[in-house]
Amino acid sequence: MTESLDVDAGLLDPALRTRYATEGWLPLRRVGSEIEVATATALNPRRRARIEGILGGRIRERPASQAAIVAALTDRLSAEFADQAADGLYRTNPVLSARHVLSGTQKVIGLMLLLALVVLAVIWPVATLMALIGIASVVFLASTLFKFFVALRGSRYDLVDRVRRDEIEALRDDDLPVYTVLVPVFREARIVGRLVENLGRLDYPTAKLEVIILVEEEDAETRDAIADSHPPDHFIVVTVPKGSPQTKPRACNVGLDVARGDFLVIYDAEDAPEPDQLKKTVIAFARADPSVVVMQAALNYFNARENVLTRMFSLEYSYWFDYMLTGLDVRDLPIPLGGTSNHFRTEALRQLGGWDPYNVTEDADLGIRASALGYRVGVVDSTTMEEATSRLGIFIGQRSRWIKGYMQTALVHARQPFALIRQIGLQRFAAFTLLIAGTPLTFLGVIPFTILTIASFFLPWADLSAVFPPVILWVCLANFLVGNALMVYLNMMGPYKRGAFWLVGWAILNPVYWLLHSIASYKALWQLITKPHYWQKTEHGMSHFTLADAAEGTPAAPDGVRGAVAD
Repeated sequence: MTESLDVDAGLLDPALRTRYATEGWLPLRRVGSEIEVATATALNPRRRARIEGILGGRIRERPASQAAIVAALTDRLSAEFADQAADGLYRTNPVLSARHVLSGTQKVIGLMLLLALVVLAVIWPVATLMALIGIASVVFLASTLFKFFVALRGSRYDLVDRVRRDEIEALRDDDLPVYTVLVPVFREARIVGRLVENLGRLDYPTAKLEVIILVEEEDAETRDAIADSHPPDHFIVVTVPKGSPQTKPRACNVGLDVARGDFLVIYDAEDAPEPDQLKKTVIAFARADPSVVVMQAALNYFNARENVLTRMFSLEYSYWFDYMLTGLDVRDLPIPLGGTSNHFRTEALRQLGGWDPYNVTEDADLGIRASALGYRVGVVDSTTMEEATSRLGIFIGQRSRWIKGYMQTALVHARQPFALIRQIGLQRFAAFTLLIAGTPLTFLGVIPFTILTIASFFLPWADLSAVFPPVILWVCLANFLVGNALMVYLNMMGPYKRGAFWLVGWAILNPVYWLLHSIASYKALWQLITKPHYWQKTEHGMSHFTLADAAEGTPAAPDGVRGAVAD
């Protein structure tokens, strides 16, 4: 149980809240001519003099845990933490915030384009329809070709900086930097025991490690479950003050405000990182250029063999992490980050403004913002095991959030396109457009093109040519079939670096997998209009597979469905 500190709020300077947490001290109350100060570590003369200079008087030390200092700080300054977490980026640079779906200029331009389209549809309905289908076809093929050639380029390289076991063993605890682990949780009381166990395996000196579990204010059940699991002393439970939007990035911003680490990593509640991942990342950062401010660990799934959906999920992630990210890095193109196992230089993350709490794929947005400032993403030689979504309804919900976030990110960074081109260059801007904007546009086109393809096989050409000119029809069908063939090929490549050859044949189902994405994209578009900041949680804990099964390559005996968790 964390001790409670009685704090005179009048002594607190809200502007110093991050300094209080990172330096591990907090003014409590006046005692005569002195100020009592809680300290997580004993003060040397230099630190004492600095704190006395800040507070303007002599101080008296009171030993306290870092957890108690952070708990008192977030309690007394909850309004300030909530405000900064929600609107810090918006105040600093509103153009880069997804708080408003469309800027004023975008609304005007969008309305003008919509009116022009209506007028053209009334005057030349067939020609307008043909033009729209033609544009959609070009976008579909361009986005797919971009992914294909980038992934092919990535297949020629292995940019993962391999860390040898003897290098890890040579690290001295005293020389390691402080590392912060952020774990946002919400209504996940059933899996906190597993969470504590997984993160307790991290091979890192506890004196240099803080694990911050971010729990929403109203989620007393999860908070109680954490207390019942008796986490180690370096685990700190931080209450995320009530506020809107209630999203994972908003919670992470609170954690960033109090993080002491030189480096910081995000894990989801169900993640099981390899125990030496933090040490490997420290070595990787030491080798990397200073422009590399984030290291992405690979993700893999312990339940890949569970059903067709988890197989397709695993194929997709194998291609993405092993080929696509490498190709983007080789070409020095913007890299959208994954939502977990991102390792940051903490100070650089603060300079970036943290995460956008209004963007539901805050990771992709942060990757683009980092690229605009000249920062780069590296890849660390380590894997975090996760549970692939195994149920169709949950998958559609998860993908709709991801696709909606890509839509948000595309709209945000399109507000000042010429400024973005000046910042990152035309080539990187084109890559951003094809990847971030092209992905949802491609998925939106899958259902219409599928219908058109099926119709071309089952309806007489005379009937189709009455509506669709043969040239347009052939071009659209060719683009669609070529695009799907390219993505099947890419997914067949995916398992090779991981040696999961049993997955290769399943890649033939990628067109069906894309149909699911298309359904999710229309749901995403609707939510972008009706509730843009709604965070659709993904339920986990539905599988009867375990981490041990991933190592053995065999499923566990079905013993019922585990309790659902969400990210």
